[in-house]
Amino acid sequence: MKEQLTAALAAEEAAIYAYGLIGVHLTRDGEITGARNSEQVHRQRRDYLVDRLDDLKASAAPAPAGYELPFEVTNRKTALQLAVHVEDGVAQAWRAVLPVTEGGQRNSALSAMTDSAVRATAWRKYAGVTPLTMAFPGKPG
Repeated sequence: MKEQLTAALAAEEAAIYAYGLIGVHLTRDGEITGARNSEQVHRQRRDYLVDRLDDLKASAAPAPAGYELPFEVTNRKTALQLAVHVEDGVAQAWRAVLPVTEGGQRNSALSAMTDSAVRATAWRKYAGVTPLTMAFPGKPG
């Protein structure tokens, strides 16, 4: 379980970093608000994971000062693409937590995965990308 929680924590920390960059390139009110809200949710999920790992007497590697992005982000279009990419990655990380948890912890993991899939759908809509949804959110490529 530690391994899956640590991977989810890394995905949440990467999302926080990415939204700092994403927000700079967005110009529409709904998108800017969405980026701020998304970053806040990822911060809350990060804090949850830090607490869970602490409960397990486990620790994760410290978050890096910066991240290598999958592509250059220079405008609204690429910022929206990064938002989709980030949310898909977070959903994938949380999906791996599902089989190693049960009860309330599984519900929390499912909620996190679902929330990321919903945010990815919203970002796809803003970007004009179709299809808007994935058949199996969080499932690797």
